[in-house]
Amino acid sequence: MDMDIKKMHEKPPYGMIAILFFGAFVAILNNTLLNIALPSIMNEFQVKPSDVQWLTTGYMLVNGIMIPASAFFVQKFTNRKLFLTAMTLFTIGTLVAIFAPTFGLLVASRMIQASGSALMMPLLMNVMLVAFPIEKRGSAMGMFGLVMFTAPAIGPTLSGWIVEHYSWRTLFEIVLPFAILTIVFALWKLKNITPNSSVKLDVFSLALSSVGFGGLLYGFSSAGEKGWGAPVVYGTIAIGTVALIVFVIRQLRMEEPMLDFKIYKYPMFALASVISIVMSIAMFSGMILTPLYVQEVRGISPFEAGILMLPGAVLMGIMSPITGRLFDKYGARILALIGLSITVITTYYLSRLELHTGYYYLMALYTIRLFGMSMVMMPIMTNGLNQLPMKSNPHGTAMNNTLQQVSGAIGSAILLTIMTNRMEKSGESLFQDAVASGKMPTDKVELSTMQHEIGLKAMLDGINHAFFIATFIAVAAWILTLFIKRVRPPKHDEMKLPETDDSIETKTVQG
Repeated sequence: MDMDIKKMHEKPPYGMIAILFFGAFVAILNNTLLNIALPSIMNEFQVKPSDVQWLTTGYMLVNGIMIPASAFFVQKFTNRKLFLTAMTLFTIGTLVAIFAPTFGLLVASRMIQASGSALMMPLLMNVMLVAFPIEKRGSAMGMFGLVMFTAPAIGPTLSGWIVEHYSWRTLFEIVLPFAILTIVFALWKLKNITPNSSVKLDVFSLALSSVGFGGLLYGFSSAGEKGWGAPVVYGTIAIGTVALIVFVIRQLRMEEPMLDFKIYKYPMFALASVISIVMSIAMFSGMILTPLYVQEVRGISPFEAGILMLPGAVLMGIMSPITGRLFDKYGARILALIGLSITVITTYYLSRLELHTGYYYLMALYTIRLFGMSMVMMPIMTNGLNQLPMKSNPHGTAMNNTLQQVSGAIGSAILLTIMTNRMEKSGESLFQDAVASGKMPTDKVELSTMQHEIGLKAMLDGINHAFFIATFIAVAAWILTLFIKRVRPPKHDEMKLPETDDSIETKTVQG
């Protein structure tokens, strides 16, 4: 195996990796395509907003169940078999969605899609970690970031245009031929390169993981719509938390855990996980609050809102391979400090929006913010994964993907709650000021206009306040980045703990 790895490091299998990239790109693109189409689907099937959300909630729940289990699947099955199975499931789900006669079947098709796509990202990351030597992983993971960021960039804009001119089913019809083509190329070109072992699946661990991560994801995602006081929200969060605690204790006691929490003994991986969680929360603030401001406060159409967010996401994709090369040369800390400085400043300026902030000013601010973030996520994650021994790579990638899903959902819910609470207080205050001033209109039209203006000002205040809180979250990530040390590749045995720049500290960890 050592000779095979040495040969592969000299000549990485770029053709095979390109197939995996394309499959992951199609899967991520499909997920972001559907968001803007939800109102059209709601009208066709005559379902309520709370019901139509199951198209995204159901997808997310399956991801929450499958991603933690991906470490087991990656170790148990060959990368060829796993990718073909994942892509086939995704394709079947897409085909069912095109012809789904009922809303229930459409939700089921999305869950089938998710069961396949959830495995693609962890699988691709593991192949990258095996195929490239540690000193070139930055460039490789930068290309991975290109897929991860470009697909979400294209999705909303493309979806907005398609939904305006065609049926929402066209979104699935566009994806299907590319999914089939990926399977054909995989059958022809895909080879096995990841090491496998005869690990056994602990069914009880899988059940605990599903209830734990699934409960947290559902609970926090539902909080924005149903409110924190709803029994279904705090009930699922409580059940998820208890299941997750039992799951972690069980994994720590098992010789062959489904998800190995012992990888947190590696300090740079543990630090990278914490920074990634904080960054995911900060990133989601922009992804949720900016469209809210653009569409609700400014009244800009969904398609133009997608255009506004497109340059930033495209730039993030373009920067990803460049950042990867810079990471190989300079390490993660300097890149992350520069990127987070940009993120902190731009997030602060987003907390000072006005009712008539310029469209292109907002586009520039959002674009610069994502430019800063492009210098943080992949370098931090890669530096952390570099400290793990090769046998722990599946657990590291599964852990990273799971934490991003969960922290994204939690961050979104918390920031939306902060925004809503501030908006309600601000609305009440503005209305009381209007009453106290004695300028309340008696005409119904004028009263309605005034209430609308108060609502816009209150929402603006709520959005600005949430961005202000997100600024402090980004500052916390900046402070944590100061403690990053560059991980150096091991000189002899790849299975040993890699050394950091601070050899004394590393010896303490190993000892």
